[in-house]
Amino acid sequence: MNDSLKHRTALTGGLVVAVVSALLSPVSPAQADDGRIGDNGSDQSSHLNLGAADLPESRTVTTLAPGVTLTKISRGGADSSLFWTAEVAIPADSPDPDAPASALSSQDTAQRTADKLKAGGVDARVEHVQSPQLADAGGDLGYRVRAGHLAAQADGAALVAQIKAAGFASSVIYTGWDGDAGTSTTTRGPWNLDVITVDPGKYQGQLAASFGPDLEKRETTSQLASDAHALAAVNAGFFVFDPKAGAEGDPAGVGVYRGRVLSEAVADRPAFVIDGKKNSSSIQRLTWAGKVSAPSGEAALDGIDRVPGLIRNCGGANDLPTSGPLQDVTCTNSNELVTFTPEFGPTTPAGPGLEVMVDSHDTVTSIADTRGAAVPAGGHTIQATGTDVARLRALAPVGAKLRIDAGLLGQDGKPLHTNKATSVVNGGPLLVKDGSEDVTVRHDGMVHPNDGNSFYYGWVHKRNPRTFAGTDAQGRTMLVTADGRSTASLGLSLKEEADVALSLGMVQAMNLDGGGSTTAVAQGKIQNSPSGGSERAIGDALLVLPGRKDGQ
Repeated sequence: MNDSLKHRTALTGGLVVAVVSALLSPVSPAQADDGRIGDNGSDQSSHLNLGAADLPESRTVTTLAPGVTLTKISRGGADSSLFWTAEVAIPADSPDPDAPASALSSQDTAQRTADKLKAGGVDARVEHVQSPQLADAGGDLGYRVRAGHLAAQADGAALVAQIKAAGFASSVIYTGWDGDAGTSTTTRGPWNLDVITVDPGKYQGQLAASFGPDLEKRETTSQLASDAHALAAVNAGFFVFDPKAGAEGDPAGVGVYRGRVLSEAVADRPAFVIDGKKNSSSIQRLTWAGKVSAPSGEAALDGIDRVPGLIRNCGGANDLPTSGPLQDVTCTNSNELVTFTPEFGPTTPAGPGLEVMVDSHDTVTSIADTRGAAVPAGGHTIQATGTDVARLRALAPVGAKLRIDAGLLGQDGKPLHTNKATSVVNGGPLLVKDGSEDVTVRHDGMVHPNDGNSFYYGWVHKRNPRTFAGTDAQGRTMLVTADGRSTASLGLSLKEEADVALSLGMVQAMNLDGGGSTTAVAQGKIQNSPSGGSERAIGDALLVLPGRKDGQ
């Protein structure tokens, strides 16, 4: 054992805890089942590939159950090169007075902005932003304008007021949150991560996903974990946050729970697929394949358990402004057929259109000329809007047999077969494929056209709290959270997230919802520090459920 390695093992309440501190700590998240620390044949790096190579790193490994561990990782420390600064919203170089300001612009526009600020007494500077190259995006993002070197965020109030007096908006940010090319190997941190590892060969419980009592309401990760008596949990997929974008809490992408497809896919974005019978997981690109069939014909089904006409993150046929995925954008479609299950909530979304009631025997029992009703127990409803109203009315008279197929297809075009132990949650982009980085931000909708790379800069390039999931070469599932948006934990850019996934030994990995949603729960309490200061209510969570009494 390395002479620099110091560890102690304690047994408390049946849990095994191993505490490790080393310059380069050779600890695996799955190595504490017997309290020992050593090589278990994993491909995992001896330390995270994050920041300067000489950073101190400590890991505390707790066994939650045979085959389930929680590893808390702290890396780096105070970095004297980091400071607070004001980042200026650069007015668009456009004759349109309503054109939005942006964090980035061309060099000429940024310099003109800086010159105007200097004329107003603000010592502004122009910085070139180079982003790490990813699989299908990255490189030169543009230029930003900043002012001031501040010791604390509160020190920026006067500077922000001075910038406002010069005619510009700004916000005070920490330079440690920058994800500029090269900073991943020079920044000294700090970072704090939680890694939940599940070994399917040892764990007798079950991996699953849960959305709570119904889809349209949000619950916290800790609440979902408590309700299910879970050993551990992390937040999962993207969801509707603003009621203007649909039903609040509804998955913004694919969702399968207890084998039931309850939310359609966003184009072919990656999905985290769990086989609860084997406690194995995989990452698959799934597409939506829904239809409504009757003796008189059939029609394409646009979605399931969401407000018709509002498609969060886009990715459906005939969506506007795009049929491709577009992160954090709500596309529209005025002509849709959407089916609802009892899991959606007490009543379906109200509004103009048509709604057909279908009982548990696939028989149309009634038709309403407006939308908004309780879903029959064991049955469905179908809502139609726009030109699809007449189509549904002709297809589904009272008494007709109406079959509803809500399915998913894999990349091979074959249906995804599910059972009661199948869970699927949405996310994106892909991070790691077959043991190599493959961060597909453009393919998965994180590159917004015509916004001057502003969205990319904040969402992809900058360090943020992140949640991600994947598997290692031994088939173990890893659920990871990284705190961010503070000086105590910087967060990760998407490039750093992929780097960390690889250094944890993952051979497949994908990004889940992050930011204020990032939450890790174990032993009945929140393990990380949510960036909003308190835990956010989310759409769904990945749960590590306790062992079954029969051991099956």
